[in-house]
Amino acid sequence: MLLRLPTSVSEAQEYLAQGAVPIGGATLVWAGWQRDGFPDLAMSLRELPEANGIGRETLGAAVLLHRIDERVPEVLRRAAGTVGTGAVRRTATVGGNIVGSTLRCLLPAALVLDARATVLSKERTYETDLTDLLAERRLLLSLAWSAPVASGYRKLPADAGGPPPLVVATAVHRGEDGRRLLRVAVRDGYEVVDETTGHCANAEDAADAVDAGALGALPAQARTVVREEIKDVLSRADER
Repeated sequence: MLLRLPTSVSEAQEYLAQGAVPIGGATLVWAGWQRDGFPDLAMSLRELPEANGIGRETLGAAVLLHRIDERVPEVLRRAAGTVGTGAVRRTATVGGNIVGSTLRCLLPAALVLDARATVLSKERTYETDLTDLLAERRLLLSLAWSAPVASGYRKLPADAGGPPPLVVATAVHRGEDGRRLLRVAVRDGYEVVDETTGHCANAEDAADAVDAGALGALPAQARTVVREEIKDVLSRADER
């Protein structure tokens, strides 16, 4: 297998046109390649500046999970810190986790940040939403969002080898009209559902509002955790 390490977008597009397979940190594909055979040409974005940024409102797809720190919102930092083991986090990338993984541990965090994805194709780079990114399994270059007032992330304990643990991500944003918006995303099993409400006068109103939408179909235990996390994030938002 020949591995390409482009240092510019145009160079990466050239390799894609040649049929290069994007590999991220290769944590998710290595076992399959050992079983089924390696591709002739692969490509990593680890040397591409546009895929390596870390900031208050941006995160590159090639960033290793262990590098995600206080520069990004709490919800994203805590999500990255709970992925696998330390060894996995030193290898796995943002793009690989969101697009390539079935667990997608970072996806609830990205959803509550209302993140937009910059995608790299053979012809161009362009911005799209997370729904399109995942449905078409596009090559993620970076994520961008508006910094929230407050955010939170909770992953429940789970038995090794059992179903994926419940994840609840929350974020409070300030809208253009000055009103607060609450976004909640939940991973229950392998499914991720999210809801947004402007009813943020108190935690009970906010919880009732999200419960009336897609999150109302969650099991009772999950809905209880959602209410607890809503109360916590709104309380911290009140202090800012």
